[in-house]
Amino acid sequence: MSAQVLFFLNGAVFGTWAARIPDVSARVGASHSALGTALFCVSLGALVSMVLAGRWCARFGAGRVAALASAGAAGSLIAPGLCTSVTGLCVALVLFGAATGAANVAANSLGVHLGRLRSRPVMSALHAGFSFGGLTGAAIGGLAGAVPVPLHFAAVAAIGAAALATITPALRATDRSAAPTDAPGRADGGRVRGAEGGGRGAVALIVVLGAVAGCTAFAEGALSDWGALHLRETLGADPATAATGYAAFCLAMGCGRALGARWIVRYGDARILILGTLAAAIGATAAAYTLSVPIAIGGFVLVGLGLANVFPLVIGRAGLLGGPRGVALASTVGYSGLLGGPPAIGFLAAHAGLPAALSTITALALVATVLSAVVAVELPDSTTVAAALRARARRATTTAVADLALLTDPTDHATTDRASTDHASAERASADGARVGRPLARPVPAGAAAAAALRGPADASASGRGGAIRPHPGLEFLVPDPYGGTA
Repeated sequence: MSAQVLFFLNGAVFGTWAARIPDVSARVGASHSALGTALFCVSLGALVSMVLAGRWCARFGAGRVAALASAGAAGSLIAPGLCTSVTGLCVALVLFGAATGAANVAANSLGVHLGRLRSRPVMSALHAGFSFGGLTGAAIGGLAGAVPVPLHFAAVAAIGAAALATITPALRATDRSAAPTDAPGRADGGRVRGAEGGGRGAVALIVVLGAVAGCTAFAEGALSDWGALHLRETLGADPATAATGYAAFCLAMGCGRALGARWIVRYGDARILILGTLAAAIGATAAAYTLSVPIAIGGFVLVGLGLANVFPLVIGRAGLLGGPRGVALASTVGYSGLLGGPPAIGFLAAHAGLPAALSTITALALVATVLSAVVAVELPDSTTVAAALRARARRATTTAVADLALLTDPTDHATTDRASTDHASAERASADGARVGRPLARPVPAGAAAAAALRGPADASASGRGGAIRPHPGLEFLVPDPYGGTA
């Protein structure tokens, strides 16, 4: 619950900023080009902090870093509201971007850790909290159009800081929860390996995953910062309706993510990624070139539904491959689209107009479709990985019971027949999952050998279970076993 609140608060801060961008732009007298420059400063600050955030998470814990960075993001929201010049706005947005970038990497690393603890996909549900937070922030921003921007931002910062203070103890407690397959617990701090075990291929896959995230996040950033302006300036919508467009986008994305785990289990990663990005391309085209406000908002909704689960899927995969630094690498590439999209749209809008600038969403969504097909070929579905992690956790439990028997039973360990009986009982218990047979209470003579056999599936001949779930070859060296080795 604390992680969902964290994602919700981060989304609310970002949604608040997105809803009041037209007012901030008018306050400082920025043109489209100048506003694009200011928004690019968000990207600069975020990219610097994202490079460092993975190291911070590996050293101090993702929960602690997420709490501190999210508090910084809420507090730094005040500065843009106080600015009266483009130069001051640029400086304020560098700080805002640095805080939000670190908060996003830390929150995603925390989500990957929770997924390992629970042995099931949780990223879509957590990102649903971000979307609903963005919806709340945008809706309140639309209703608070008459409230001065500095007062509005200060109120949101105060509420966010108070909420974070209540959940920080729970977030820090999560850092102390050790998952049996938790890569961040390695001595290397979750580093993405280079030459060992095919790690170069893993790094390449993480970069591709980040590119998919970047293409899709470009759309999210573009619609969050320019969607309201498109509805207001191009289509003549009133301020409340313009804010409703972004709120509808967030609502669609939040609902899609809330249903994401069910969709992933039913349809698989490949269909979610490929069909989702295609739907986003269609919706973006409709929103950019229609002359009807309702159709444009409908296009925003289609983009939100299509992209709902793409970003959490690929970031979660990067976490499985490389731990916190894998998340940081993919997030740096991915959030460069989220944060670099708005300034790019601004520069294009100044020369070709907003509709043409927003059509870049369509192009990048199609690129994401192609990259998603590549990822689908190289990596197994999330359900396969989750099943492998659950099987690994069951084997770890069985092995721990067997090793405990060695330490507590004082009888002679030299009987070979008894060893065979105990080994077979342990195998049956591992296959059944949670059930552990009574013979495990008796000594297992060759403890190290028995434990090695139990924690297969590396050696199917030793265990006699050739049908055991094997991690994908690209994941084997990055999903450590309970003894610190690898699958």
